[in-house]
Amino acid sequence: MASSTAQLHIFGGSAFPSSSKKSNGGSSRTVFLGQRLNKSGASFGLPRSAFLKLKKNAKRDFAFGPVRVVNEKVVGIDLGTTNSAVAAMEGGKPTIVTNVEGQRTTPSVVAYTKNGDRLVGQIAKRQAVVNPENTFFSVKRFIGRKMSEVDEESKQVSYRVVRDENGNVKLECPAIGKQFAAEEISAQVLRKLVDDASKFLNDKVTKAVVTVPAYFNDSQRTATKDAGRIAGLEVLRIINEPTAASLAYGFEKKNNETILVFDLGGGTFDVSVGKFYRPVLRPTGSRVI
Repeated sequence: MASSTAQLHIFGGSAFPSSSKKSNGGSSRTVFLGQRLNKSGASFGLPRSAFLKLKKNAKRDFAFGPVRVVNEKVVGIDLGTTNSAVAAMEGGKPTIVTNVEGQRTTPSVVAYTKNGDRLVGQIAKRQAVVNPENTFFSVKRFIGRKMSEVDEESKQVSYRVVRDENGNVKLECPAIGKQFAAEEISAQVLRKLVDDASKFLNDKVTKAVVTVPAYFNDSQRTATKDAGRIAGLEVLRIINEPTAASLAYGFEKKNNETILVFDLGGGTFDVSVGKFYRPVLRPTGSRVI
């Protein structure tokens, strides 16, 4: 779902001493990663230092230079129709990130006031009754779709949904006299989620894994990734929501089994079936009710 990753950046290939035990078929070497050992054999920078054990054949020798280990946060985002959430790995366990309002979920709502101020999340939801034509909700229903596909959905919202010259969906905002693509509104929700996550984790977040409904087509998945890019995120992967739930359930389980996933979402009610063949999860089908 979300994790803290480590990247190894090699600064060169200069050789330095490493332990070596010879055997008939070759040898096993332990290579020091980090700062060099001093003459007395003591190491500096522990526990940030690391060791890498390698095997080599008798015909070729290996030399490694200093290595820098960089930790960075990768968050998991559930960009929902009604509410959204973000999670990260803390202490080896997945943790839901609370937003600046102290809530575990953030309404997927964006609004513009008559003064042109942008509101995102709970504060946007609160003023929806008095500013319905400039409050955008359930935008996920329109992302990556053509106007001809959303006739029914466009009648269920309080703001105007219009068609551009290419037949794409645009959301009209009278307060600032502008039309938005659904990806742009979703990007504003994503930006708030990431900003809140950065404050919660006390670390800048630039990478994420985003979940989407299993029934999303390629256009909708691409549009979701574009929303992340507009928000300044590098979306590492788009994962089906039932697949993400299945992986969370079966992460530490070792038995082969068939599971049924219910997703009681704000937009749809999805049912999916998946099979675990250690160590592989194979989704077998999804259905929208």
